[in-house]
Amino acid sequence: MALTDLNQQKPKGPSLPVQLGVLAAMTLAAVGTGWLAASMIAPGTPAAPEEPVSRAVEVRSSEMPADIGIVHIEPITTNLGSPAEMWIRLELSLVFQGGADLEMAELIHQDLLAYMRTVKAHQIQGASGFQHLKADLTERAALRSEGAVRDILIRTMILE
Repeated sequence: MALTDLNQQKPKGPSLPVQLGVLAAMTLAAVGTGWLAASMIAPGTPAAPEEPVSRAVEVRSSEMPADIGIVHIEPITTNLGSPAEMWIRLELSLVFQGGADLEMAELIHQDLLAYMRTVKAHQIQGASGFQHLKADLTERAALRSEGAVRDILIRTMILE
């Protein structure tokens, strides 16, 4: 029995060049299929990203002093930190000392939006809660603008 075991050879598989050829063919087929699927999903060349449009609007009045600028920023609509089902919508105006800066107003808008997502409902209940919210918003805007924002006017506040 020992002699027959030694004489038996294991069956050989395909050679290395054949295996590499099959691998290359399968890779090319996968790349082609991916390219075809991508061209069907999104035909044409992608459009260049548009530059962000500032939705902040400066307000001028003949009765306003020249060194004050008021900017209406886009409404902030978000859910509160707690309870998460409660939503708030704020329409704010920023009072700038000196000229109004629309780019800075957009940065402040994003900062205030992020802050409002952390506020809890019990923090803004009642008149004192409203005053604390206004003070917090004013302080954050002043810090973000390095003192350029003097005050915040809350035009509308709706809780749902």
